[in-house]
Amino acid sequence: MQFAGSHILSVQQFQRDDVERIFAVADDMRPYAQRRRITRVLEGAILGSMFFEPSTRTRVSFGSAFNLLGGEVRETTGFESTAIAKGESLYDTARVLSGYSDVIAMRHPAEGSVGEFAVASRVPVINGGDGSNEHPSQALLDLYTINSEIAGRGGSIDKLRIAMVGDLRHGRTVHSLCKLLCLFPNVQVVLVSPLELRMPGEIVEDMRKSGLQVMESDVLEASIAHVDIVYSTRIQEERFSSQEEADLYRGRFRLNQSIYTSHCEPNTVIMHPLPRDSRDNARELDDDLNDNPNLAIFRQADNGVLVRMALFALILDVAEQVDRHARDVSWYTAGRF
Repeated sequence: MQFAGSHILSVQQFQRDDVERIFAVADDMRPYAQRRRITRVLEGAILGSMFFEPSTRTRVSFGSAFNLLGGEVRETTGFESTAIAKGESLYDTARVLSGYSDVIAMRHPAEGSVGEFAVASRVPVINGGDGSNEHPSQALLDLYTINSEIAGRGGSIDKLRIAMVGDLRHGRTVHSLCKLLCLFPNVQVVLVSPLELRMPGEIVEDMRKSGLQVMESDVLEASIAHVDIVYSTRIQEERFSSQEEADLYRGRFRLNQSIYTSHCEPNTVIMHPLPRDSRDNARELDDDLNDNPNLAIFRQADNGVLVRMALFALILDVAEQVDRHARDVSWYTAGRF
């Protein structure tokens, strides 16, 4: 794809070469993300950060990524703080706010809303999650993490074995990751969920048409026995009609150290897009996994900054200029990564 000036709305925009290009640029961003170097390549540029659903990692990491490239961030959070609460359309909002920004990162609870916004925007828009539809930058950082974790063990994405566990019906992170994995036809995927929360059928069909080996299961232990990655997700309670309905499934597929030791291969990597639900009736990833060296969830979160820096650099066409605007940091940074 032509990155410069493009919207990033779906992982289905990408070919394999595009993904590899993003990963190569993300690797180049590591000294800046780790505060060993400073670059001001986007000095004077403005990111419009528009998050109409709750967000911690995605919102802050988009902002941090832009700041680390030298740009400035203007944040909008929640409907109540915008003219949308007064009845303004997405079209009008896009036309106005794109005049104040050089690129926009947006999250919205309605499927297709970010694409609708992008049609009217005068600057590139990155989808930070639109309802239960997609979350492309999360899928990219997940795949970047997978590649980083298994490469050190002699593995590769081309021979990946992965189990995705939890609310696969509503989880936009796994929707996007599954679509992205279609670029790697030898991957084996086990989809583990209650029957009612299975991965949408059209996504499963597309995966199989692309050559992936896909199994569906409602049994955790057997499904995680022979995989490289266990990718766990929380119950997406905000997508259910009531708290009571969500509670029917919460805690159904709980992974703890005992289950991991008994059923997983010794080097199986544990991932989760976060937030993990740490309430007593949930705990899809138990706290007793915190000292497990194969728990990659915080390395995964760190990688979000690298990948989002790469997307900004490619979209604003400065990937080859980053080092020319760089210098060493002047403060103490040891132990950060």
